[in-house]
Amino acid sequence: MKHVLRRAVAWAMLTMLLAAGMAPGQSVADSPEVVAAALSPEARHTLELIASGGPYPYQRDGVVFGNREQRLPLHARGYYHEYTVTTPGVRTRGTRRIICGGTLRSLAECYYTDDHYESFRRIKL
Repeated sequence: MKHVLRRAVAWAMLTMLLAAGMAPGQSVADSPEVVAAALSPEARHTLELIASGGPYPYQRDGVVFGNREQRLPLHARGYYHEYTVTTPGVRTRGTRRIICGGTLRSLAECYYTDDHYESFRRIKL
């Protein structure tokens, strides 16, 4: 029975990695980086808001990001926080986010997603 469970867990993890566009053994650390200067003006503005501590345009900005899909490096719950990157012409929060790890207002470890957590690129400041 243990072998069946291990095989099922391994299959589930492989499926999750492939759905995330990553090869087995690849982590977000292996994924492409994006230079902050190459981000959209809205994303750069969000980084400025994070560094200054707000105020943020959306009530959910700054909440804990759970990393349930484990697409970012693993840390204790509460390490990551998410922030909305506004999308011109979209009335909702849209799909663009910046996720930062560490203390609030820290830009030491930030990731950008434009597809609502399906993929991430580490932001190089």
